[in-house]
Amino acid sequence: MNSPMNPLNWSYRTLYFLGAIACFGAIGYALYVQYHMLMQPCPLCILQRVAFAAAGVFFLIGALHAPKSRAWRRLHAALVSLCALGGLLIAGRHVAIQLAPSDATAFCSGMDLNYMLDAMPLRDVLTTVLKGSGECAKIDWTFLGFSMPMWTLVLYVGVIALAVYPAIRKS
Repeated sequence: MNSPMNPLNWSYRTLYFLGAIACFGAIGYALYVQYHMLMQPCPLCILQRVAFAAAGVFFLIGALHAPKSRAWRRLHAALVSLCALGGLLIAGRHVAIQLAPSDATAFCSGMDLNYMLDAMPLRDVLTTVLKGSGECAKIDWTFLGFSMPMWTLVLYVGVIALAVYPAIRKS
């Protein structure tokens, strides 16, 4: 028996609105941590926010469009998943930097993201940021033993699942 309370039976539109809320909620929490807990984000954290914002926008577009066509649904799922996959890779790199021995992250660039964007070509900025820095290795926040990048990694997996499930289910 299908129950309306079962999330697996929720409409495409509802699931995609939920995905948008999750993405924008993650950004909202990151801003709360930044401005109320006074923890400044490292460049990798900022790139993860960008990936959440992009995924959230594509979730919102999918929710507003609410296509009946499987092709359109798969396109929306692909767009959200590509954004989330980019964020997942960035978060994975961030976790790897955090878990590396402390002397392995001694190559701190000392530059913030805004300065790098002003002073360097975008390709060089991305290369520098993805190498990581000492500030990216620092763990200031944990919940249940996981750092924030570890939690974002988990959230990106959930975002991908939430994007793909409505596109492939039979309904």
